[in-house]
Amino acid sequence: MFEAVEGLLAEHTELEGRLAQPETHADARLAKRLNRRYAELTAIVETWRTWQGLGADVEAARELAAEDPSFADEVDDLAAQRVKAEERLRRLLVPRDPADDKDAILEVKSGEGGEESALFAGDLLRMYSRYAEQRGWGVEVLDAAESDLGGYKSVTVAVKAKGATEPGGAPYGLLKFEGGVHRVQRVPVTESQGRVHTSAAGVLVLPEAEQVDVEVDENDLRIDVFRSSGPGGQSVNTTDSAVRITHLPTGVVVSCQNEKSQLQNREQAMRILRSRLLAAAQEAADAEAGEARRSQVRTVDRSERIRTYNFPENRISDHRTGYKAHNLDHVLDGDLQPVLDSCVEADVQARLAALEGA
Repeated sequence: MFEAVEGLLAEHTELEGRLAQPETHADARLAKRLNRRYAELTAIVETWRTWQGLGADVEAARELAAEDPSFADEVDDLAAQRVKAEERLRRLLVPRDPADDKDAILEVKSGEGGEESALFAGDLLRMYSRYAEQRGWGVEVLDAAESDLGGYKSVTVAVKAKGATEPGGAPYGLLKFEGGVHRVQRVPVTESQGRVHTSAAGVLVLPEAEQVDVEVDENDLRIDVFRSSGPGGQSVNTTDSAVRITHLPTGVVVSCQNEKSQLQNREQAMRILRSRLLAAAQEAADAEAGEARRSQVRTVDRSERIRTYNFPENRISDHRTGYKAHNLDHVLDGDLQPVLDSCVEADVQARLAALEGA
């Protein structure tokens, strides 16, 4: 497995040279892409050098221990450090989804449960916003349809990192594990007899596409405009500023009404459309390669849940990894990292098993 490092060392050196050239930074998109790859390779190169250096240190300590037994403990300590470095290197060399370094488009939709589901969709949006804040990410609302009680029938946001991120630390690389159906068990605000109800909200996570990722022919688009509406259907706009874009070749439909101007809504809708088309292209490529892409449930059916939020027991359970904790209040306040870590670990182990079994 470590044979691949030699080629990566050469690529790292080449990238270092390219990033030192002024002309590289004249193209902001190219510079961003090269910096991301350079950061990924730097982590591998540094871990590789650490692993090699510890190997030499272990040998030197063994020679000293042969003459002086007091060095035996140092041999064990250095050997343990080398095992840890080797495990980290193995993980870094596992092939990753190229989209993991991208920002994310996150959609939350209410499902079964009416107003209670819409309120829970609002809770999920708050959870993701707080988590993003803790990581120093920005959250931009692209489109939102509120419910009568202040929840969301649907809401779409862009989650963007500020500056370079470590490998595996970009918004899509972490939030992609949130895709699916989230089930909630609690007493709704509309329940007068204190009974616990079960409802669900759906989450879809897409890598945000840049214009260079997806080419969209204007001739393939049908653009309709209509009047924005708010909770209960009352008009919140006196002009036809809301935009609906249909991508005719694929049938993908995107609408946006959150901004005040038709031009702004069109730009936001195009961002969402490009991300959906990029995700569809990646799924098609994965299918052609015979690899099953981790599916995200597109329907909001309680039977297809990935996670349960149980308020009476203050418990959160992830049904894919077996993760369970009784700190639901903290998770909903943005302490989502331990839950995501369980998903990342399960994904890494699956990829390692596939790599070693190949």
